[in-house]
Amino acid sequence: MKNSLAFSRLWLLAAPALLLTGAGSDNAFTRKLAKDRKPEHTLNRLAFGARPGDVEHVQKIGLDKWIDGQLHPERIPANPLLVDRLKPLATLSLTLAEVAEQYPLKAAAPKAKKGSAAAPPAKTLRDLLTLDEIRQLRQGKPEEQLDFLESLDKEKRIAVLNALPLGLRRPLLAGGSPELRREALAALGRPAAMLTADLVEAKIYRALYSDRQLEEVLVDFWFNHFNVYLNKGPERLMVAAYERDAIRPYVLGKFSDMLVATAKHPAMLYYLDNWQSVDPKAMEAVVKRRGGAGFNKPLAKKARGLNENYARELMELHTVGVDGGYTQEDVIAVARSFTGWTLLNPRGGASYIFAGRLHDKTEKTVLGNKIAAGRGEADGIEVLAILARHPSTARFISRKLARRFVADQPPQALVDRMAATFTKTQGDLREVLKTMIGSPEFFSEGAHRAKLKSPFELVISATRALNANVTSALALAARVEALGQPLYRKEEPTGYYDTADEWTNTAGLLARLNFATALAANQVQGAQVEIAGNAAKSGLALASPEFQRR
Repeated sequence: MKNSLAFSRLWLLAAPALLLTGAGSDNAFTRKLAKDRKPEHTLNRLAFGARPGDVEHVQKIGLDKWIDGQLHPERIPANPLLVDRLKPLATLSLTLAEVAEQYPLKAAAPKAKKGSAAAPPAKTLRDLLTLDEIRQLRQGKPEEQLDFLESLDKEKRIAVLNALPLGLRRPLLAGGSPELRREALAALGRPAAMLTADLVEAKIYRALYSDRQLEEVLVDFWFNHFNVYLNKGPERLMVAAYERDAIRPYVLGKFSDMLVATAKHPAMLYYLDNWQSVDPKAMEAVVKRRGGAGFNKPLAKKARGLNENYARELMELHTVGVDGGYTQEDVIAVARSFTGWTLLNPRGGASYIFAGRLHDKTEKTVLGNKIAAGRGEADGIEVLAILARHPSTARFISRKLARRFVADQPPQALVDRMAATFTKTQGDLREVLKTMIGSPEFFSEGAHRAKLKSPFELVISATRALNANVTSALALAARVEALGQPLYRKEEPTGYYDTADEWTNTAGLLARLNFATALAANQVQGAQVEIAGNAAKSGLALASPEFQRR
């Protein structure tokens, strides 16, 4: 106990050192990283850390060959363990229409028949179980609680879950199988919660077990770049499809393709309110005509005219950056270009539609580029093309990638070379990454251990390092949330910041220490660790300032 307390104090004193990571001098980026340190460094940057045997595997096949494989994930066979973990997560492949039909936000309450008696009051635990069973359910170990639930017949199990306090029910469902959660959430009138559970579990499992590690790191990076907020209205019905269809296919492709895919996706249109953005004059005319092709009645009720939210974030966060040289007049012109980009059935089975009657068809000027009058959807497409090829976008995206993969303050010379590749290849993200990985700065003393891990990176890398057998990814996701990074729930469009100061505070550092020691001691639900040796020593290694960095 004394040793543990002493270490905790030392750990908290390490906070200033952790804050300074990533602030390496320019000289440090000119000093080559020793050859024997390169495999581990690569696995910390292009993967979510090393599993036992990964460093040796990279050394055996050669670093260049491993990197080339990661840059072409389609060549890497799917890990059978990952396939097995993802198989029960049935909602991941559904279309938005199928999601709306099978997992409504609110389950319809059964209609009472005329003249029927009122429903009997809900049963309590005392009505359903013996005192010994109640004690076991409240005080037993998580695995014992789950075994007991699984032993009940379906009807009784649902009644027991209904009677449980929320604080006890939630961790039980988190630790249970996907089948148990589906059964319980449907019975509790919360079928849409299954969408979130599947989405979060899939993210954890892919980060842990996918052999296409760079692809998963990039999906995490680009979702954060084009962030949407899961808890805004019907977003939870859309986010899985958004990541699957608008992010994942493009992470090693052309930036312009991902830009168009995110702009048209219902999740982005709803999140940044562009589905309600209309030309005020055109809207007045449509309302007078009371309908017709392309008319959206919910939009007519809610519309307040031009909405600049998407236009502003498109420029500030998605493309040219806050210092990209645009003005408020450019923001307005961009917003006018996207009027009429709206949704059918926004709260269930949403789909993109261009409503020409709501579009501002007058001439516009965006960053000095004239957009002719009299057109329609093509205005928005042209704006996206202007922004995708703009020099400020090349610099902004290159700096953000370098900040994620190299250092909080990446060398300007590296950013310039990456931006030149971005421009030359018309935004080919694979080629931009090749420029970065092939740079002397990437394999330098300045980059080594220069980044503080985010909570997600810490939980995943620690679990991988101990080669834990994870049977409940939701329990790990709860740990990530407790460390300050609830997955898919960053409300602001900025996404989570990728610098040390986002995560370094006394409470956060102590929580990291507690997680590391709990994981090594097999005290994290749903993650089984087999440690040959001293578990406490392994926990302290995971909690060390060195492991907290990548």
